Amino acid sequence: MANQSDVWLVVPVYNEATVIADVVREARKTFPNIVCVDDGSKDASADEVRLGGAHLVRHPVNLGQGAALQTGIEYARAQPGAQYFATFDADGQHRVEDVERMVQRLRDEPLDIIVGTRFHGDEGDIPWLKRVVLKTVVFLSPTLRKLKLTDAHNGLRVFNKTVADGMNITLNGMGHASQIVEMIAHKGWRVAEEPVTILYTEYSMAKGQSLINGVNILFDTVLRTNARR
Repeated sequence: MANQSDVWLVVPVYNEATVIADVVREARKTFPNIVCVDDGSKDASADEVRLGGAHLVRHPVNLGQGAALQTGIEYARAQPGAQYFATFDADGQHRVEDVERMVQRLRDEPLDIIVGTRFHGDEGDIPWLKRVVLKTVVFLSPTLRKLKLTDAHNGLRVFNKTVADGMNITLNGMGHASQIVEMIAHKGWRVAEEPVTILYTEYSMAKGQSLINGVNILFDTVLRTNARR
């Protein structure tokens, strides 16, 4: 197994006490450096993060996933030897082997950031609402089409130090994914997609994207598209 000591996983956490310790323990078998940002959880998430062995940063109140990601990236990029970074969900949906493959591509190819995509053949496991929302977002976004990205709201992304140093997420909520896409285009970061598998467990589905979040993503995309016209 390759030495992954120069890789940091950034995990936003909000009320994930049921699963986060196991998620961290499993990921640390491959990636020893993990920072979890407890985004104002009302449960014992912080205690479970510590049990899992990850670094812990806490927001005193819930600020949103975008803010948690930015806090985690800032923490990780300040660590000695940090060269590669991955955003990784706390609910067990993401697979460590997908991160390994994406990191290796960054080591081997002239790329700055790789975004996971669920749309690479069989889409039967993707809930129909997610398929509709995500494909509509791509249809409405000229930037996504220009960059040839099919799943920009996939939370699994791997990027190098150049991107980490330039990452400045100011949209605290779900709109952060669209903002990251805009930064890729504006800063000229070299981007590619990587097919990944999302594990839709009963727990992750209960915690996952609701209809209102889907509507918010579409609304944000429409507003940004119109603002650029």
